[in-house]
Amino acid sequence: MPAEPPTGAELGLRVLSVEPFDRTELFARLRRTRLRGFDGAQPYAEATLALAPATDPETLAPAQRYVLKAGVARILELRRALLAHGIDLFALDGGAFVRTSEAPDESVPVIPPIVEESHEPDGRTVLIVNDGIHRVYAARSIGLPITTVIARAVPPEYPYYACATPGGWSDVVELDELPDGFQKKTYRIPDNYKALFRDFNEVFPGVQKERKKSNPAHLRA
Repeated sequence: MPAEPPTGAELGLRVLSVEPFDRTELFARLRRTRLRGFDGAQPYAEATLALAPATDPETLAPAQRYVLKAGVARILELRRALLAHGIDLFALDGGAFVRTSEAPDESVPVIPPIVEESHEPDGRTVLIVNDGIHRVYAARSIGLPITTVIARAVPPEYPYYACATPGGWSDVVELDELPDGFQKKTYRIPDNYKALFRDFNEVFPGVQKERKKSNPAHLRA
């Protein structure tokens, strides 16, 4: 069995409060998710949303070409801290708003990764990691499955804004920080790549982290 990471207490992270919510609230919020473009269309309003317990990370297709080592470590740290409260970040049946010693005044949403059935330009149909690549990568790194939300029957005119990497997880590199000029994804609409971006922060404030803007100049939105 893979070695378990140290506990949150050993690493200094403490969970101060947990406010769980069920899958009904999770799905209701996700259905209100809007795109950055296309007049704020809601791609999940009529889509099929389902929790998929114990998803094998190897069956999922990353779109992002990197993970940050510190981000993966923090996910593992938070998981161990939440286990003491009876919540497994890799086996959620809904989600929770969590306050930690890292940001005691901030209630952060903890939800399953969002995965979307995606029809790729090369003809593949994959389950693409839409939101939560660090969570999926962290589970994969210690050999554990993870509960995901799978969205199917998304309107074809609103595909996920990036394409799956051709080599799957072998194309994802671990970085200490994003270097300048590093292209994060292959975008479906390169000259307006944020138009199809799903704005989960609108329905779960704080769930999407702002990363350094590293894309080449012709892709910077």
